[in-house]
Parts: sequence; C-alpha cells; structure tokens
Amino acid sequence: MSEPRHWEETHAYLLAGTKRALLIDTGLGVCDLFSAVRSLTSLPVTVALTHAHWDHIGGCNEFPAPWVHRLEGPWLERFPLSREAVLQNLTHGAPPFPPGFDPNTYQIYQNGAGGLLENGDCFQLGGRQVFCLHTPGHSPGHLCFWEPERGTLYSGDLAYEGKLDCSSPTTDPYTFAASVHRMAALPVTALRPGHHRLEVEPCPSGRSMRHSST
Repeated sequence: MSEPRHWEETHAYLLAGTKRALLIDTGLGVCDLFSAVRSLTSLPVTVALTHAHWDHIGGCNEFPAPWVHRLEGPWLERFPLSREAVLQNLTHGAPPFPPGFDPNTYQIYQNGAGGLLENGDCFQLGGRQVFCLHTPGHSPGHLCFWEPERGTLYSGDLAYEGKLDCSSPTTDPYTFAASVHRMAALPVTALRPGHHRLEVEPCPSGRSMRHSST
C-alpha cells in the first residue's frame, strides 16, 4: 500500500497468514489506511514499525498500538519534533492530498508501543514467519523484517532506490553501513523498500545493497 503522490513516496506492507496479518509501517497518515487493510483481510492485524519516524507512523492512530524496537519506543510516547515541524515536511511541495484529509486536523501518534521487539523476534502469522532484524544506522532501533521462506526483505529506510538518508540527527553512517553489509549477506530474492520505487531488484549476493552504502 503506497502513497505515491507525496514526495516521500512511502510504502506499507500487509502480510497475511492463515491466523493473523502483519502490517509493516503505516505511512504518512493522509489516507484511510484502516479501510484499505480491512478491504484486504478480516484477520486480526498487528502493526510493526521499521522505525518511529513521522513518515512511517502516520497511520498508527487507526490501529492498536504498534510494536517497535525498544530503542524506538520513547518516540511513540513523546515525539521529539513539533507538530508544526512535521506538518512543514508533510505539506512540502503542496502535494495533492486525498479527499477528506485536512492537514489542520493532523495529529502525531503519541500513544506508546503495544510491544517492544528485539533482534531475532518472530511474528507467527500461520503459515508465515516474519523475523525482526535489528539494523541500526538510519535510527537506533531500525528494524528490517525478513521472510526467509520467501527470500523477501522489508527494508524500511535501510535500502531503497535513490539517495539514502545518512545525515539526519538519528543517523550513524558507520552503523548504517554495517547494517547494510549484514543484510547483504542474506539470500534476498525480493527487496521491499520503505520509499520510492516499489520493486527493487537485489543483485546477486546483495551487491545492490552493498553499493547503496558507498
């Protein structure tokens, strides 16, 4: 599920098993994400975040409290940027918001985490296993989500097509590069990024991910 008309071009992913569904990230919060999810599944839905930046937590108010790495938890209780600063980013370039969205009523999610995740934790969806991989760098508690049986890596802001953000206040470029190299060792056959072009083809042995760290 994507918000392609905004400059952030954010993506959220709904993974359905036989017993539960997992929603990875919630985008900007400008669309009726809950209705979109319910049009696709009637299963109980757990929300898990790659990290707690504003462009990934925007739709969290529509769902039960999300799961996040423990280092990101404080951001879900007290977001460090002002609402005005977030709105400035959200409305930059006057993007064509969908009907019914009013920036004046936009609220940052600050209701805390539903659960805290660690490296290696696994969501059991029924017929699907999704592992949490701690990949710090873009933010201290950044997570990638890995489906080894499908070879699919949901990379959040660790890897996507375009210039990676290695200069924000939460970013450590050296840790970022180490996480990229670690993920490049996985047998990834499908890379699902958090931004921009939806399907990014990983090169053999993860060369595309290694290249993104240089």
